[in-house]
Amino acid sequence: MSIQPYLKGFNDYLRLERSLAANSIEAYLGDVQKLCQYYESIGRDLLLKEIQLDDLRAFITWLNDLGAQATTQARVISGIKAFFGYLMQEEILDEDPAVLLEAPKLSRKLPDTLNIHEINKMIDCIDASKPEGMRSKVIVEILYGCGLRVSELTSLRISNIFPQTEFIKVLGKGDKERLVPIGSTALKLLEIYINECRVHLNIKKGNEDFVFLNRSGSSLSRISVFKLLKSLAVAANIRKNISPHTLRHSFATHLIEGGADLRAVQEMLGHASITTTEIYTHLDRDYLKTVITQFHPRS
Repeated sequence: MSIQPYLKGFNDYLRLERSLAANSIEAYLGDVQKLCQYYESIGRDLLLKEIQLDDLRAFITWLNDLGAQATTQARVISGIKAFFGYLMQEEILDEDPAVLLEAPKLSRKLPDTLNIHEINKMIDCIDASKPEGMRSKVIVEILYGCGLRVSELTSLRISNIFPQTEFIKVLGKGDKERLVPIGSTALKLLEIYINECRVHLNIKKGNEDFVFLNRSGSSLSRISVFKLLKSLAVAANIRKNISPHTLRHSFATHLIEGGADLRAVQEMLGHASITTTEIYTHLDRDYLKTVITQFHPRS
């Protein structure tokens, strides 16, 4: 039983039953194709009913020998498990060889964050008297004030802004929609940008509802946001590797350090699992030292 005839069914399963986005489906299919490449490299036919756990472990060892990082190996294992899970669900296989396949242990690196002083320094470097400057100021305020991913920011639509209730609707990973509160400062700046700056652009057809536009009247690209934040970090003399995700990290970290409920932060970030949100429960070392000094009887 060869693997190729079942890839289309796996594609349909991921798209229809699991409702995954196109790039996620492509990644899963690519993981299965890597397994095919492994079998080609060792000169064996990939026969589904003959695959054993040891074969899959040998495949992961092969990936490791090729230099695949632990995160890449973990993602490939996730794709392989999903594929064999699909085959079991369709009763194509009697046993799942991937059920005991373990992913490598991943270290949980604490993300870089900015403190409020650094964020204010970046905002102070913006000349908001110019239309592009006002747009830049709004971008920073929304990334930090709402914790959006860069793709959620660039795809934000005017029709999804609800000023009366101070919420915006964003389209997250897997095309999942969620409502996110927007603070009064960010909302006021957003309304100024839309009503006083954006209206003067010659907007290209099909881009009328996008909030953030470039000079040509098309929706703003992700790379433009990255470049903006890099330039603001340089202007503010901040020597950290800044990206849109840095502001998202800062949003979550500051909320949790301030005592926000973890479930509420999970909802605002659009995390499918609370485990992903838990990474933000770190506190900086200086704060921990202060707590010990102030409250421990032996300090």
